[in-house]
Amino acid sequence: MPKSRIRKKADFTPPPAKQSTSIKLTNRSWVAPVMLALFLIGLAWIVVFYVTEGELPVDALGNWNIVVGFGFIAGGFGVSTQWK
Repeated sequence: MPKSRIRKKADFTPPPAKQSTSIKLTNRSWVAPVMLALFLIGLAWIVVFYVTEGELPVDALGNWNIVVGFGFIAGGFGVSTQWK
């Protein structure tokens, strides 16, 4: 019985490399100072409220001063999502 011819397989050639698109990274040097500033303002707001027994920073807000302080801190966390 005759042997069949062995077909020569072509060598593997990898697909052509994709050309990477240039990604513009914006300058986000403002993020860290703003984030830290919001954290510190919120912390200071709450500390001043407790130290002055509710008379400062805004007497009319009463216990809502705590919410304002935590609002600044939450704003700091919101800005931190922009940090790369």
